Amino acid sequence: MLMKGHHGISRRTALGLLAGTAAGTALPGALSGGSPFPSALAAKNLTVGFIYVGPRDDFGYNQAHAEAAAILRKMSGVKVVEEEKVAETSDVQKTMESMISLDDATLVFPTSFGYFDPHMLKVAQKYPDIEFRHCGGMFKAGVHPANTGSYFGYIDEGQYLNGIAAGHATKSKKLGFVAAKPIPQVLRNINAFTLGARSVDPTITTQVIFTGDWSMPVKEAEATNGLVNAGVDVITCHVDSPKVVVETSERRGIYTCGYHANQAPLAPKGYLTGAEWNWITVYKDFVEKTKAGEKPGQFVRGGMKDGFIKTSAYGPAVSPESKAASEAVKAKMMAGDFPIFAGPIRTNAGKEIIAAGQSYGQTDMWLEGMDWLTEGVIGSTS
Repeated sequence: MLMKGHHGISRRTALGLLAGTAAGTALPGALSGGSPFPSALAAKNLTVGFIYVGPRDDFGYNQAHAEAAAILRKMSGVKVVEEEKVAETSDVQKTMESMISLDDATLVFPTSFGYFDPHMLKVAQKYPDIEFRHCGGMFKAGVHPANTGSYFGYIDEGQYLNGIAAGHATKSKKLGFVAAKPIPQVLRNINAFTLGARSVDPTITTQVIFTGDWSMPVKEAEATNGLVNAGVDVITCHVDSPKVVVETSERRGIYTCGYHANQAPLAPKGYLTGAEWNWITVYKDFVEKTKAGEKPGQFVRGGMKDGFIKTSAYGPAVSPESKAASEAVKAKMMAGDFPIFAGPIRTNAGKEIIAAGQSYGQTDMWLEGMDWLTEGVIGSTS
C-alpha cells in the first residue's frame, strides 16, 4: 500500500511516475485501448479506498472514518487502502485514480465535503465501473453519474442531546459554538444544539463564530478564547478536528460537548458528552452489498435508531438530573419518535419558520436545505 510519507512518495506522485514511464501503456489494472477496468472486479477480494482531508488521528471527522476503516480491515476478503491529508483540489482526483489503478480499488470513499464537485464527479465519469460514495448530502439521482452516491447521518440528534447536557451545566446561560461554514449540515447542528439547551431553559443563548474553513486551528483557538472572554461557559463545535476547541476550553476551565469522535481524553474535567459518528454501520453495509454483487445504496441516511450515530459516555461533571433528561430524549430518538424541528420555531431574525403543530422528520428534504438560525442563536449566516 502506497501511503503519503512512505519513503517520501505519495500515491499521487507514484501515479505520475507510472504514467510517465510508458506513454501509451495501460496503467496496472486497466484495459489497454479503452476505459480502465480494475482486475479486482473479477477477484474474490474487495479493495476499498478511503481518502481523508486531514490526519487520521485528528480526534475528529477524519478519525471517525478511520476508526470504521480499521474495523473493515478485519473483515474477510476486504483490503483497505487509505490516504490522509489530501487537499480538496485536483490532488484528490490523483489519489482516487491511483487507488483504482495501483491498488485495484473498486469501491472508493472520498470523505470530505469539497471532494464531491467537481473532483469525485469527474473521476467517476472516467471510471464508470468503479463505485464512488461521498460523505455528504449532495447526490441527486438522474443528475449525477450512476456509479456515485452519498451517505450521511442525522448527527443533529446527538447535538440536541449535547444541548441538553449544556443546558444543565451552564451557569452563565451563555453557550458557544465554533463552526466552519454556514452550510445546511452545520446550521442543523447549531440549531439542534440550541433547541436542546433551550428545552432546559428558554433563556439560554448560543453565540456562534464561523472560522471560514474546516481546519483553521489558530482561528478555532481565537474563537474559543473570545467566547470564553464573553462569558460563555459551555462550548461545542462543527469543525474537522474539535481538538483545539476542546483543549482550549479545558485550559480555560469551562465545559465542552464533543463532536465527530470521542474527545473525552482531551478534557477529563470539562467534557460533558459528545455527538459521535458510528460510520461502521454504513461502511459495513456498503461493503457487504458490494461483495454480494449488489449495488450499494446511493442516498443513504440514518440516525440514532439506525446506528449511524452514538453519544460519548457522560463526563464527571454531568448531574443525575442531566443524565435522566438526556436519556429520556434519547429513548424517544431510538424509537423514531422525537422530531427535533417541531414548531413553533422562529428564526433569530424573528420570522416564524415552523408553525405550531408543524414538524419535520429527519428524512424531510426541507431540512437538508436549511439556511436559517433559530431563535436564541447569536450570529449570522452571512
